Amino acid sequence: MSIAPASERVTVVTVAHNSLAVLPGMLASLPPGASCVIVDNASTDQDALAQLAEQHGAELIRNDDNRGFGTACNIGAARAGTEFLLFLNPDARLEDGALEALVAAAETYPDAVAFNPAISEANGRPYFKRGSVLLPKSEKLPSGWPEADREVPVLTGAAFFVRRAAFETVGGFDSAIFLYHEDDDLALRLRAQCGTLMFVRDARVMHDAGNSTIRSPQSAAFKAFHMGRSRVYATRKHHLPGAGRKALLSAVGQLISPLTLLSARKRAKQAAFLRGVWQALRHKATS
Repeated sequence: MSIAPASERVTVVTVAHNSLAVLPGMLASLPPGASCVIVDNASTDQDALAQLAEQHGAELIRNDDNRGFGTACNIGAARAGTEFLLFLNPDARLEDGALEALVAAAETYPDAVAFNPAISEANGRPYFKRGSVLLPKSEKLPSGWPEADREVPVLTGAAFFVRRAAFETVGGFDSAIFLYHEDDDLALRLRAQCGTLMFVRDARVMHDAGNSTIRSPQSAAFKAFHMGRSRVYATRKHHLPGAGRKALLSAVGQLISPLTLLSARKRAKQAAFLRGVWQALRHKATS
């Protein structure tokens, strides 16, 4: 029995929000035959985005409002019928052979359910997610790419490759998390319920981190607010002791740091982070 090419066994799901500066590069990096679903979280550049999707043969799903990263990923994944899903940030690009290497790894490691490629930053520096605030420090790995494929404790959502059956078994991304820590949460649920997580050395992805949306003080504050909310929610969900208190102390400490006080942008960002933490704490107290 012949096996379909790797590109035909994977659906790439990406979430856009005013991402036209980087999305063309990501789409151009996909190998021929790869299916792609773009879920747009209420961008202002919808006509240009529709033209870009048509140019690359991608399916475009438009949300009337910004529903957050994880919820948008779930919407895109629901349109897939392939064996594998690759959640890929719009500011990421696949290097040659990356998709094939990920599919090959899934064949080589049948007990693994989700995988990260070797991700490099725009300056070429290797990026590797060593741990998570949702895990004890004892599970943190050394910095830099591992020398070979290996099991890892957590995965980053910048290029998150997963067996679709496992993704559906755990219910996908937690829709209660708007932004940040949703990838950690999904990875840990997959590890607990379905199988191991793997780093794949021969699959390479370049990630121009932080450029998936237009940069502005308002955007930075928006992200920081949701990071604060998500920090409290996710750490409590995973039953970490003193989660709310630690998040609040961290937020206050960062806000009053001399480096923060000297920068108007950093003050706005850290104030938004504190507001997010405080809102999550108040919601828990009143719910």
